[in-house]
Amino acid sequence: MPRSIPHLDHDSLTEIFRSAEKPQEQWRVGIEAEKFVVDAESGKPICYQGKRCIEGMFDYLVKHCAWSPTSEIPGGPVLSLSQGERSITLEPAAQFELSGSPFGSVHEVRAELSQHLSELRELQTEFNVRFLHVGFHPWASQAELPWVPKRRYPIMKDYLPKQGSRGLDMMQRTATVQANLDYSSEADAMSKLLVLLRLTPVFQSMFANSPWLEERPSPLLSERVDVWLNMDRSRSGLLVDLWNKPDLRYVDYVEWALDAGMFLFVRENQVIANTGQTFRQFMKDGYHGHRPTLADWKLHLGSMFPEVRLKNTIEVRSADCLRPALAMALPALLVGLVYDQQALSLSRELAERVAPQKAVALQAEVSRLGLRASLAGEPIQSAALKLFEIAESGLQRRAVQNAKGESEAAYLTPLRELIAQGITPAEQLRSAHEASGLSLREFLIAQAAADLG
Repeated sequence: MPRSIPHLDHDSLTEIFRSAEKPQEQWRVGIEAEKFVVDAESGKPICYQGKRCIEGMFDYLVKHCAWSPTSEIPGGPVLSLSQGERSITLEPAAQFELSGSPFGSVHEVRAELSQHLSELRELQTEFNVRFLHVGFHPWASQAELPWVPKRRYPIMKDYLPKQGSRGLDMMQRTATVQANLDYSSEADAMSKLLVLLRLTPVFQSMFANSPWLEERPSPLLSERVDVWLNMDRSRSGLLVDLWNKPDLRYVDYVEWALDAGMFLFVRENQVIANTGQTFRQFMKDGYHGHRPTLADWKLHLGSMFPEVRLKNTIEVRSADCLRPALAMALPALLVGLVYDQQALSLSRELAERVAPQKAVALQAEVSRLGLRASLAGEPIQSAALKLFEIAESGLQRRAVQNAKGESEAAYLTPLRELIAQGITPAEQLRSAHEASGLSLREFLIAQAAADLG
């Protein structure tokens, strides 16, 4: 029988975090990279089912690239692939996601991403598709996008629109690049969590990359940021209520998660929808005779979507999907900021400039203005430049070199150029489109091919 939790047991609920603690010499970093898949001729979204769709691509990767298929239930549709510690998974509208392995250096992350891009090139040729590296689908409406047959998605599809105006956009039309980081103790985890949460608007100003909405220029540089500002606020956002706690603990994150609405739990391989309770209520009252288990709690934690998420890693979720070269700047930036103690201390000082009562408004401004937004009376570009310098110095002190003798700071170069010019990836991409003379579909489809080399 699964272990039940009949009452609040802080030791049980925080064990997932404590068991993940690692000494600094074992800290690793991993990347998650989503992208949209479209037909190379028409630009239409690729569906899930069919030989020339995701099913066919998964079958190709299993047969030719040594991936192993995974289903939710025996005999069910293949919904992910695994290979060692890495996997390929699908978001609700068949966004194609690499969930990378954890590595000791950013160089190794880059090597893994290069292998992934090589496999995408094969798929691009074999199936005549393109992979779009932008944070919001540039032309598809919700109705034009498919649904992947994961068992939780119908529950989320019904529930999320009741909690925010852009819940379905979050599921279907967004894509991101994320990085996962380690921590050594409760104090280290909560210090990193708080610093990275407070710096979220700065990250979003650096990595805004979704300037189109249904094939038209958006008034925003990041549609994706706006989506998250209009999503279920009980399970997303900046967790500003935690910012001023004098001694932030795992249990503070637990208390927040307990009051977020549930989606579901699983019993005997059957999904049971439970969107009428918070997890705290589930623990207090149960549901139709069922009592919560530790597996339910872990599933619930995975359904929380704050800008920085605490699980067995610290997951930074603030960046739009980015072109591959720029995507590598995210893990490099974060490692430089928080894996070096001097850099973490300087990052904390900079993070203090983001006032909790103004943070959400700053996010909205960043979604419109990018690096021209204002932070504490100055352009946020100044904070981005300072953050860049802190990260670069942190990486130089780490002194982890590749075979060419380059430090991990080499991956920051594309980001440096953008910040120095005061422009976002969105503005760079939009300017290139305007100069091309091509339609948006022609331009982005050509860009997608160039991204893979």
